[in-house]
This record gives sequence, C-alpha cells and structure tokens, in this order.
Amino acid sequence: MQTTPKFAVVIPVYNHASTIKAVIESALTLHLPVYVVDDGSTDATPWILKSLGGITVLSHPQNRGKGAAILTGLAVAARTADFAITIDADGQHDPADAIGLLSPLQSGRRALVVGRRENMLNDTTIKWTSRFGRKFSNFWVRLSGGPGLSDTQSGFRIYPIEEILSIRSRARRFQFEVEILVLAHWNGISIVEVPVRVLYPRGEGRISHFRPFVDFWRNAGTFTRLIAMRLALPLSWRRRLTQR
Repeated sequence: MQTTPKFAVVIPVYNHASTIKAVIESALTLHLPVYVVDDGSTDATPWILKSLGGITVLSHPQNRGKGAAILTGLAVAARTADFAITIDADGQHDPADAIGLLSPLQSGRRALVVGRRENMLNDTTIKWTSRFGRKFSNFWVRLSGGPGLSDTQSGFRIYPIEEILSIRSRARRFQFEVEILVLAHWNGISIVEVPVRVLYPRGEGRISHFRPFVDFWRNAGTFTRLIAMRLALPLSWRRRLTQR
C-alpha cells in the first residue's frame, strides 16, 4: 500500500534579520514542520528566531555555508519527513508557491523539484550579477553532465531527502546547489522544474551574501572538478564515487 509522503520546510539563514520573520511566518501557513538553520549569524537573526514559536531552530556556531546549512536541515528533517522544501531567507520566494512545486510528485513519484524563477532575466531591478550568474550556472551544469535546466541557482526546491543524503557531495557553500544537481543527475534522480514567482523588493534590492569574485572562483573550481570527472570516468564509476 502506497503511503502519503511527508513534507517539511528547511530555511537556511545567515544574517537576514530584516526578512527572516516574515519568511518564517509565511512558511508556517503551510502547516508543515519548519526547520530554520542559523548558519552562524552575527546580526539580530538569533534573537528573532528565539522570539518565534512553531519552528525548530538548528544552529551552526560559525558560518559554514549555505550548502552545509541545507544538509544540516535535511538530516534533522529526515526523522519526520520524506521531502524537504527549501526556501531562501531573503524574501524572494512566497512559501505559498510551494503548493505548485508539489505537482510533479503526484502518484508517489520521487524527484528533485526546482522552482524556476519567472521573469528574472528581464527584470532590470535585479542585479546583473544575479542574472549573469544564472546563465553562467545553467551552461556549466549542463557541460558537467547535469540536467538541462533554466534556473540552476534557484534555492526554492523540494529535495527527496533519502536520495540527497545518500549522495557524497563536496561543496558546502553556494556551490552546493549546483553541484547537487549534477550529482543527482549522475545518480539517476529525476529533476524537474516548476515555474514560481520571484519577489525581489523594488528599489531596495535584497540581502545577498554572494560575493561575485570569491564565489565565481569557487563555482569555477566546482565545475572544473565535475567536468574532469565526466571526461575521465564512465558514469558507473562516477556513481560509485559519489554514493555513500
């Protein structure tokens, strides 16, 4: 007998004191367990999290990176859920849109679902680094032997927890989100995109800890490693090396 899958929400946060309260309050309307991973915040974020009820707060004493925060959340969410909905803490996503992300998972399908942010590339209020980074990432994910997606940098996703935790990933910062797409594709995990809205605030911009120079080179290092593995090793070997 097929059982109904269970879902949880995972929100990685680092110094998003101005937005995290609203994001969490919106996420709670989904009536799912909410795990917030404070990745070593040094602003008012920890105090805000302490003031909110209905959530489970997980903390890193020092900043370890977005990927590390996601993995911490997945590991704990695995105790009660089959899938984890990840939502960025900067307010660019409406947690209510997570309902639309569930559509590919009907009939018991297990897949990694990516929220494709609509109109982002044509919105001039969004920083050019974000728009360029999306195109850059899409190209190199595909060249690395990953899926052909149009928004590989979106953090609004649904992860099948068991499958993702069975993958041996190396990246622990922003690069995790692109690396895991490639590794999941290598390991036969279905990956699909669903359109979602993007809610960048007009005129004010958004809080982003992406550092164009440093993170560009980190991305380059990750893609270089993945492309080298693709060229040097057959798929069966790549799967063996990237499975726990």
